[in-house]
Amino acid sequence: MLSSYALAFIASSKCTNEEAFLVQKLARQVIGTNNVDNCSRYCQSPATVGLVRTVGYGGDSGTIRDLEQTDLVIGIGTNTCESHPVLATRLKRAQKLGRQQIIVVDLREHELARRADLFLKPRPATDFIWLSAVSRYILEHGLADEQFIARRTEGLEEYRASLAPYTLEYAAEATGWSVDTLRDLAERIARAERVCIMWAMGVTQQCGGSETSTAISNLLLVTGNYGRPGTGAYPLRGHNNVQGASDMGAMPDQVSGYQKVEDASVRARFSAEWGVPLRPERGLDNTQMIDAAIAGDLKALWLTGEEMSLTDADAGHLIRGYESLDFFVVQDIFFSNTARYADVVLPGAPSLEKEGTFTSTERRIQRLYQVLDVLPGAKPDWQIYQEVARRMGAAWYYAHPREVMDEIARLSPLFAGVSYDRLEGYQTLCWPVAADGTDTPLLYRDEFHREGGQARLYPAVYVPPVNRPNEEYDLHLNSGRMLEHFHEGNMTYRVNGIAWETPDAFVEISPELAAERGIHTGDLVRVVSKNGALRLRALVTDRTSGKDIYIPMNARSIEGGVNRLTGQNKDSTTNAPAYKDTAVRLEVLEQGGLSPLPRHNFRFGHPTPQSGVEIERKWARPDYTFPDGSYSSGVAVRGEGETVNAAPISAYGSDD
Repeated sequence: MLSSYALAFIASSKCTNEEAFLVQKLARQVIGTNNVDNCSRYCQSPATVGLVRTVGYGGDSGTIRDLEQTDLVIGIGTNTCESHPVLATRLKRAQKLGRQQIIVVDLREHELARRADLFLKPRPATDFIWLSAVSRYILEHGLADEQFIARRTEGLEEYRASLAPYTLEYAAEATGWSVDTLRDLAERIARAERVCIMWAMGVTQQCGGSETSTAISNLLLVTGNYGRPGTGAYPLRGHNNVQGASDMGAMPDQVSGYQKVEDASVRARFSAEWGVPLRPERGLDNTQMIDAAIAGDLKALWLTGEEMSLTDADAGHLIRGYESLDFFVVQDIFFSNTARYADVVLPGAPSLEKEGTFTSTERRIQRLYQVLDVLPGAKPDWQIYQEVARRMGAAWYYAHPREVMDEIARLSPLFAGVSYDRLEGYQTLCWPVAADGTDTPLLYRDEFHREGGQARLYPAVYVPPVNRPNEEYDLHLNSGRMLEHFHEGNMTYRVNGIAWETPDAFVEISPELAAERGIHTGDLVRVVSKNGALRLRALVTDRTSGKDIYIPMNARSIEGGVNRLTGQNKDSTTNAPAYKDTAVRLEVLEQGGLSPLPRHNFRFGHPTPQSGVEIERKWARPDYTFPDGSYSSGVAVRGEGETVNAAPISAYGSDD
């Protein structure tokens, strides 16, 4: 008989809430294991820890509307314009209209950094240090919101003591900034009436990702920036349902609604509903599953909708894990690279072919509706789970995903009032949702989600990187998304128009480094870490500086994927891979060659400010094809009796 650790499940951040819930139900009720996780382990788990420690909920404390109406937005380790373009348009508009200022702290000068009122480049892995130093300065110079701290927080003295090492002088030495720059930054934050801080993988994918996320929340507490419109913490989610996959309990230690499996009352409630006892111990997370497979302890894995062969750090280690499994099931909408290692491939259905709900980065639950027939041979993912569960003896008889949501609402106080009736049409709900349907777009108005209702100023501890550049590997590797591609490009490279914009991965090299090494755009180089090597074309650009290099995470194949270089270092609390903690060296293989970023790529253009989306211009293009297959006449209809003549336009500015 197999132990409870012999089988494991990974849910998809691109499937629905209902499907994520059924994955963890299949694991816990049918199989009897807590070995279940989702891809938020790779990006958002550290942010969740930082927020739970301090304010209670592991999600955005407000909505995009709060980000849009705040006085000051601080972006840390987030390339928002490319990773979260819809949100970015709201910020750009608010800034352009004079409603807010933007501060960006990042290693790379991306679009939002260029637009920022203040852009600061720190040394890698030093965000915790400057955040702590700024918090200390604010507390010591009478700039803190003392009434808020006294009324709504606890732990001030212990927290204040933890800040003792973090002087402005120490932070200046660590970050490479001046003391004056740090002082100015602190005073800008303290002077602003309303502040929002947003962050992403530049923070979370570090050895100290949880600690830095905690430091961010501490700074917001010190300045009283919680519980009011236009304030709060915003860890930006990447995939369409990263938030929802965790909300629904696809985690090794929690069921739906972030209820701990170690809590006997929680297990009792689920056991009463499901008719079986639940196990109390924590299961394996994503990264532990691979280690357990290599060790021979994990025998079988069922993976839904994740291209782990491109996503996981240290791709070679991951593949050894796949090859060590006795049985591997991959469920996806096409034959992915990961599916090459599977014993069984189950064809699921994309979002347009099924119904369900997603939860956005702002905790907003939204319905999706089926508009296309399911392709022959495929099934909606929730139906696949149900049919397997039935064949294993479980009494699963869901006729529609709404019945799954009803079960979620019964079992999870966080979603008590969520129902498909309340989500009809374009209606949405931001959790927590009370039983009467009242939702909570802005958290913490009256109290924090902690015992006693007080936030905690948490004494976090700096965790330094493990792989600092050295004599052998003298460069720091940064990585991230590109606007054109959905994450790794495993779907978008199948679209010829997108591949034409960005044919493959490349490496960005600073002008300083290029001059030092005699490198030119188009040169073929080898990037080498202690874990692997890549052959890429170089792109010399001032978006990077010094000895920081940047490789997009998208690639046509696993052989070109940046995660052949990343290693086994992890966040000290969550086991999230520390992708950004990677030292490499650079070798020139061949001089000359074409730019890996074609001249027609939009990054070589000049954005043209516009008042909005001028859709009529698009419709009027002579090459535009309407849904019925007809072509544009060169005249776009604006409204009844109103037309606009449109001459061909060869280049379009970005929607600014």
